[in-house]
Amino acid sequence: MTGTLAEKIIKAHLVEGRMEPGEEVGIKVDRALMQDATGTMACLQFEALEIPKPKVDFAIVYVDHNILQTGFENPDDHRFLQSFCSKYGMYFSKPGNGICHQVNLERFSIPGQVLLGSDSHTPTSGGAAMLAIGVGGLDVAVAMGGGAFYFEMPKVVGVRLVGKLNSWVTAKDVILEMLRRLTVRGGLRRIIEYYGPGVKTLSVPERSTITNMGAELGATTSIFPSDEVTKDFFTRQERAQDWRPLAADPDTVYDTNIEIDLSKLEPLVAAPGSPDNIKTVREVEGTPIQQSCIGSCVNSNYRDLIITSHILRGKKVHPNVSLHVNPGSRQVLETVTRAGAIYDIIAAGARIIENACNGCIGMGSAPASNSNSIRSFNRNWPGRSGTKNDAVYLASPETCAAAALYGEITDPRKLGTYPSIAWPERFVIDDSMVLPPSREPEKVEVIRGPNIKPLPRRGPLEPTLEGEVLIKVGDNVSTDAIMPAGARILPLRSNIPAISEYVFAWTDPEFVQRAKAKNGGFIAGGVNYGQGSSREHAALAPMYLGVKAVLAKSFSRIHRSNLINFGIMPLEFVDANDYEKFSVGSKIKIENVIPTLQSEAQAMRGQIDNRTVEFKLTLTRRLRDILIAGGLLNYIKSKA
Repeated sequence: MTGTLAEKIIKAHLVEGRMEPGEEVGIKVDRALMQDATGTMACLQFEALEIPKPKVDFAIVYVDHNILQTGFENPDDHRFLQSFCSKYGMYFSKPGNGICHQVNLERFSIPGQVLLGSDSHTPTSGGAAMLAIGVGGLDVAVAMGGGAFYFEMPKVVGVRLVGKLNSWVTAKDVILEMLRRLTVRGGLRRIIEYYGPGVKTLSVPERSTITNMGAELGATTSIFPSDEVTKDFFTRQERAQDWRPLAADPDTVYDTNIEIDLSKLEPLVAAPGSPDNIKTVREVEGTPIQQSCIGSCVNSNYRDLIITSHILRGKKVHPNVSLHVNPGSRQVLETVTRAGAIYDIIAAGARIIENACNGCIGMGSAPASNSNSIRSFNRNWPGRSGTKNDAVYLASPETCAAAALYGEITDPRKLGTYPSIAWPERFVIDDSMVLPPSREPEKVEVIRGPNIKPLPRRGPLEPTLEGEVLIKVGDNVSTDAIMPAGARILPLRSNIPAISEYVFAWTDPEFVQRAKAKNGGFIAGGVNYGQGSSREHAALAPMYLGVKAVLAKSFSRIHRSNLINFGIMPLEFVDANDYEKFSVGSKIKIENVIPTLQSEAQAMRGQIDNRTVEFKLTLTRRLRDILIAGGLLNYIKSKA
């Protein structure tokens, strides 16, 4: 691997480690992004570091997830975040300003910089050539405190794009094709880097659609070069001064190579259950649809809404369909409104939803029971929509709009001539809803509502881990399954005692009571345990319930880091067949935990029902010390 764009940016920010795949590296972080669902806890963690203001160049908190104000919890927390940002030197994006990833792409992305975000879809800004990585909130807090961000140096997959997309085929179909080829595990320990002549045919928002859903591949991040197309986008944002050209070396050799001929793609859809359950639209055409949603952080930009308005112009939504449209930002909403597009969308019978995440995280727009919903969103795991027995399809805005008109999944190529879409000379520029920090922070009082509870802490790691298996789950279990989202649960994100009552709520309603009765214990999982969201509550709440370790065949990157950050051992079976040899209630005992971690041992032995089982211990010295300390916050405090 020589001269990849990702490698160049990492090298320019490297503070520790060797840039060899599998080695741990530490890099300097330029910018930090948080949102209200994870940012409240990240702010409390930053406060615990007792540092007056962030040591990164720029830090911002967005309110875009917990947008519904059905009780005091969300507005109280919005007020907390605004006052906290004002006091601690962070910018604050007010509710209604837009989804963090869309606004960040528009106003704060910088080619060549490192962005760390407490949201798994942070790689959206990779469409503007940022090395943008999603992590847990504690990692963001530590980076804001001046610490490096540590991660396993990934391999770089080079995806060469050739040709040009045909009419009615979109960037969404490109990333669905990647998921069809690689699955939700194909990007693990990988950076996906796009290059080739086909790149110049894609706008920055289209590129960001692709990098956003690179998170569904399990990739560390995804990135496009910065070229004249990027410059044009920045110019229309009145940010030409932030642009610079960046690309891989012409003779770059990638660890793995993929080629996609854009001209050979056709409209695709992810069928219910998983983002990698890919079908052609033709295969599922005729499936009745009761709901269609266009928006979320992956497909809510100017182009997506303008094309939607063209498709709907002069037509009516099918009487059996509820069409929901949510712009990604206030800028998108204002720009398309001035172009007259919102009228066509409203006149067709669509519901205009606020500039926020909304239905993507079950925060409104939940589908009816036993109905089909087609969405331009990025995830369709069971129950994520807010309805337990949902059936969610993922597709492009074009395919979603066609389904809304016909009442069934329909190939959008049947809609006729593809509309010609021109970008506006200038986007509407109004940053008044992004509030700067106070110039007199000593005069600012942080306002804490009753829903904000103290940050849970734990002591050092126990020398012997002992208890029962509390739950046993299968492959590709998502953080949504571990710690559900939705309008009822997400408002409790700053109240760990309360939100911990919902751990595995839909998978096993008895889990919490079992964990309490057994004084904690162990979780067992299959392959790719903890995929998806960066929400550290999926580790923090189990820690609060006394979970000592998770035994799995393999882990997703972010969740494994979050487990370590909160002092929970992520133990991977040496022999995957051992997973089959125990059940809920099996007794586990692992002795000599600390001496084993302190040594250079690459394995740890434990007893499951008096039978010896071996676990991999592929941990760096730093990660071992973090676990021994009982988590990253304890480790940082001890170092200080």
